[in-house]
Amino acid sequence: MTIREKDETNERRRLFLKQAGIAGSIALGAGYLSLAPEDWPLSLRDPDGERGKPKEELLHLPQGGYAVEPNATAAQLAIARGTRVDAMLRGAVDALGGIGRFVKRGDIVLLKPNVAFERAAPLGATTDPETLKALIHLVRSAGAKEIRVADNPIESPESCFIRSGVQRAALEAGARIYLPRPSDFRMLNVAGAKWIEKWPFFWRPFIGVDKVIGIAPVKDHNLCHASMTTKNWYGLLGGRRNQFHQDIHGIITDLALMMRPTLVILDGNRVLFRSGPTGGSLSDVRPGKTIAASTDSLALDAFGWDDLLRRKGKERPHYLELAGAKKLGQPDWKSLRTKEIQIG
Repeated sequence: MTIREKDETNERRRLFLKQAGIAGSIALGAGYLSLAPEDWPLSLRDPDGERGKPKEELLHLPQGGYAVEPNATAAQLAIARGTRVDAMLRGAVDALGGIGRFVKRGDIVLLKPNVAFERAAPLGATTDPETLKALIHLVRSAGAKEIRVADNPIESPESCFIRSGVQRAALEAGARIYLPRPSDFRMLNVAGAKWIEKWPFFWRPFIGVDKVIGIAPVKDHNLCHASMTTKNWYGLLGGRRNQFHQDIHGIITDLALMMRPTLVILDGNRVLFRSGPTGGSLSDVRPGKTIAASTDSLALDAFGWDDLLRRKGKERPHYLELAGAKKLGQPDWKSLRTKEIQIG
């Protein structure tokens, strides 16, 4: 064998050993990745299949929510008494600075009524359709581009919207209704929440929305003692909501953290003063002849407790204290600039 042939043979041997070493290293590395404990760096172990699942995107509501700038001179809580729903609603909103403070021309506005149960409007378990219709007209008068009405009822959504009269009122006033479908929910992150830090949320009606207005009835509630504007946001959650019953005041506090609305309306035209939240008898309902408005849901709920439910002096629902301690509103509603008007 010539010297040149020996050199070529040695070179092929070195190349073979180098390739074998690389292949061995790759195999050893692959073995490490596949066999290393799942909490080790670069481990590919996935015994229960969870690591192989695609990560679901967490969504967030806008920072600061949908709130508008404070007004240093307008009332912070307005109370209108009377018999004409449209006049009471306009009077209460005017006292806060007028609808133009809250809705601008071209806005897409979401209205969130309480349509939780399949009950006729006179039973007081749902938002009064006439009050909702008046609100749609008022929002439209400010130049809103689109008005949406959405809720995720506890009972059949289609039946609840129809039986309550909310569907007919919304459509007659020119709003668009969003009934929940499974694909409409996305995982929402509510930083600092106890129960809903990551929870399915009725997301579809919020796409492109500029302003959010809650409009809730005044109801007795067998668990949290009262259901009003803060509890109303419960209807935006999906998932197994019944587990929240073990800490009802905790979840309502989370709701106050989750939603910073543009405006909240307390629909006290009628009051379900007992047998709530579902009602079922006209004897459980009395005329309230009141509509109140504020940007502070805790203040509005505290007013509803004292005045419309006539429970002043009784122990208030604990969520008012919990959410107040987190600076999510002012349960001491009398400390706010309050204006009460009588509508003829």
